[in-house]
This record gives sequence, structure tokens and C-alpha cells, in this order.
Amino acid sequence: MLTHAQVWSAIDRLAARAGLSASGLAKRAGLDPTTFNKSKRVTAVGRARWPSTESIAKALAATGTPVEVFVELLASGSGPATRAVPLLGFAEAGSGGFFDDGGFPVGEGWDEIAFPAVSDQHAYALEVSGQSMEPAYRDGDVILVSPAAPIRRGDRIVLKTRSGEVMAKELKRRTAKTIELRSLNVAHPDRAIAAAEVLWIARILWASQ
Repeated sequence: MLTHAQVWSAIDRLAARAGLSASGLAKRAGLDPTTFNKSKRVTAVGRARWPSTESIAKALAATGTPVEVFVELLASGSGPATRAVPLLGFAEAGSGGFFDDGGFPVGEGWDEIAFPAVSDQHAYALEVSGQSMEPAYRDGDVILVSPAAPIRRGDRIVLKTRSGEVMAKELKRRTAKTIELRSLNVAHPDRAIAAAEVLWIARILWASQ
């Protein structure tokens, strides 16, 4: 018997395969961004709400997924091991309350997205908005960030300043006094930021494309 939980789990796995959040999958499929959100899966009175066959069909078409693959995703435990990581819109990351001073995710207001299991238990995802990071990252892409991963020259990173600015860049050079960053978009200049002005810096492990 096909259960409500199996269907929604399969949709989450479908989104993860495409490197998308549930809302990102809905947007790519041309649906209302909240169509697949967790809040839409149960009514206000606690009754299970099922996704329509039309919305599933559009999601499959948008991700180029054959129906046979979706059937496999419906099977409990199919696919690689995954775990839910916190998800936040990139534009929201500059707001207070979402990170501690070490760059670890805290507080409320996070969504979740399924990712292949990673060793950093504090890893989180950011959903890109706008065009400022093209062509590396486009609107709707999701990047997986690890606060605990070691950072080397040439790594792509997310950095937050004490003033609240959050940016994704490539690390050019790091000294005791200065962090030099290369822009991912040639239309934007490279940056050099005083180390004392950096609140935290974390490595980007993976990005949907």
C-alpha cells in the first residue's frame, strides 16, 4: 500500500537529486513555490494532504526524471543515504539570529533539504537568489556549506562580516590581517577585507547546477 509519507519522501528525494529544495523544485516545475512545502502536507485540522498527479508530473518533467525512477524513489530506503540539513535563503543569511559567532546554524526559521550524508553535522544549505554570483551560481541553485571543513586557497567560501554582509567568493589569499577574495562574477570587483571585520568564513562543499 502506498502511504502519504512515502509519496512526500519521494518528492523530497526527487528535489535532492536535482540539488533543489522543495520550494526550488516547485518553482522549477512552474508551480506555486509552496506547493511541496512541509506546511502543505497536512491541513490545519491535521488531515493528510496528498500532492496532485499533475504537480508530480510537472516536477518529473522539470527535472527530466522518468516515471520509473520516481517509482523507485517511492520504495522505502531507496537511493543513497541522505540526511536533512538546515536550508536558508541566501538573502536571509545576513539577518541576525540564524548563526552563532562561529558560523554554525542556530535559531528558528530554517527550512530543511535532503542531501547525501556529509560528515559535518553542522553543515547547512543556502539557496541562491539573484544574478550576482553568475555564472558560478544561478538563481535557485542550492549550495552546501560546511563550517568545520578546512579552507585552502582557491576554495569557494561563504563569508559573513561583522556588519552583516554575506557573500560567496573564492579565497585568493589569507593572512593574519587580511582576507583577499576573488569574485565569482566578473562584473563585480575582487575584495580585500580586514580579518578583524570577518565574523566567520565557511567552505562550500557542493552546489546544484
